[in-house]
Amino acid sequence: MKTVQMTLDEELLVRVDRAARRLKTTRSEFTRQALREALKHITTLQHEAQHRRGYAAHPVEEGEFSEWATEQVWPE
Repeated sequence: MKTVQMTLDEELLVRVDRAARRLKTTRSEFTRQALREALKHITTLQHEAQHRRGYAAHPVEEGEFSEWATEQVWPE
């Protein structure tokens, strides 16, 4: 691991410390996990944008998936 220095506003630091205490973890571990989740979220957003671009470039044609309609099961 590497030690880094960060600047946080006081209110954010207080909220992070409270959350870390509630989760029985350290400020550093809480921050590491938050950064991992943020990076995962960014990746998801990028994939969603890529899918949107793909469907915009090649829209679903009418009836393209209709042959599967009889295979669908809808719970009651």
